[in-house]
Amino acid sequence: MSAVVDVLLTRYNYVAVVVLVAAGLYLVIGDRNLVKKVIGMNLFQTGIFLFFITTAVVEGGHPPVIEEGVETYVSPLPHVLILTAIVVGVSLTAVALTLVVRIYSEYGTLRADLIAEMETDD
Repeated sequence: MSAVVDVLLTRYNYVAVVVLVAAGLYLVIGDRNLVKKVIGMNLFQTGIFLFFITTAVVEGGHPPVIEEGVETYVSPLPHVLILTAIVVGVSLTAVALTLVVRIYSEYGTLRADLIAEMETDD
């Protein structure tokens, strides 16, 4: 039991990744409210971002500037990819919330199951 606790305390960032991804996935799949689905999508994205940044850490690594005597460098590529993904995620959230507002003005509800029933009735 002590080994499990030690791993959880030293790898707390991975625990946070699992919690964020699980909560986001639950909201996207399990909830009927469209706004909560968008929030779940953002939680899921945040968990993935944290995972990529966590795996990019190199112990004893230095910035990728060539210097004498430095053998271990950190790749800036994961950080650049995450910055790009954050911009895409913000844009995706804006479009999704715009669609949610449009759906609400058309159907008067944000529940996906009620919207599906209204579509089958037509």
